[in-house]
This record gives sequence, structure tokens and C-alpha cells, in this order.
Amino acid sequence: MRQTIAITLNGSPRRFDVDVRQSLMEVLREQAGTLSVKQGCGVGECGACTVLIDDAPVDSCIYLAVWADGRAVRTTEGECRDGQLSPVQQAFVEEGAVQCGICTPGFVMAATALTERRPGEPLDRDAIRRGLAGNLCRCTGYATIVTAVEKCICREEE
Repeated sequence: MRQTIAITLNGSPRRFDVDVRQSLMEVLREQAGTLSVKQGCGVGECGACTVLIDDAPVDSCIYLAVWADGRAVRTTEGECRDGQLSPVQQAFVEEGAVQCGICTPGFVMAATALTERRPGEPLDRDAIRRGLAGNLCRCTGYATIVTAVEKCICREEE
């Protein structure tokens, strides 16, 4: 069974004809060409496919595309503005919070959600770790990722 869905993808209205059993990750990669959305585990455990739906982080590999109908979806591709990296992306680069790159887009989106939803309350390293708990990395050991998010938060407070 097929259905047409309408989403706002990275600020632009888009329509997709989808099989009702397709995951949002499949539609984003195969029809929208958003290759930053990575397939890691395929069961919602690793976070490599994290996107923001209405500004909340979601594992797109276990989220049906039809559930996104009428919603705003953000991917790493949409975080750059006028050729400039977002503050979170820039902090990841500066801190070397990337290695093989499989988990990086998911971490960037989870970190973006974390930094956007904290209305002026400070986040310490433990709170950052809890906020990123749904994302797994097998390369960096997390220290540089947490430091990158911390750096981004410090920039916002300046």
C-alpha cells in the first residue's frame, strides 16, 4: 500500500510517495538524497540515523515515513546556513569529535536538539552525556564529542 506524505525537510516543503512500511530513514536516503542519515543498527539502538522531527531527536530507522506526514524534519544537511557550519557542526570539527563518520550526523542532530531545548539552564558534562545517551560511537571514546557540545554551549552563553 502506498501513500503520499508531505513534510518540511530542512525548511523546504517536500512530497514523497512512500510504501506505508518504509522507514523515514529509507525515504530520506533513497528519495530525498539526504545521505547524512546513516543506517547503523537498523533497530533504533545506535542513533546513527538520528534526525529532528519537530525539533525532537528520533531514530529514523524505526520511525515510519507515514508518521512524519505534516511534520518538520531536519537532517545534518539542513544545519548549514549560507555555506557556514552550524555552531554544533563547527564545534565537532574544532574538537576533532569525528573519526570514521558513521555516527557523526546522528550525534550532531542529537547535540543540536540538546543545545536548542535548554532554556538558559547550564548543562554539565554528565547532563550532556545523558542527553546524548541514545547515540553510540565505536571510535572516539566520547570525550571529544562531549567537549564539542560543551564548547557549543559556552559559545551560546557568551
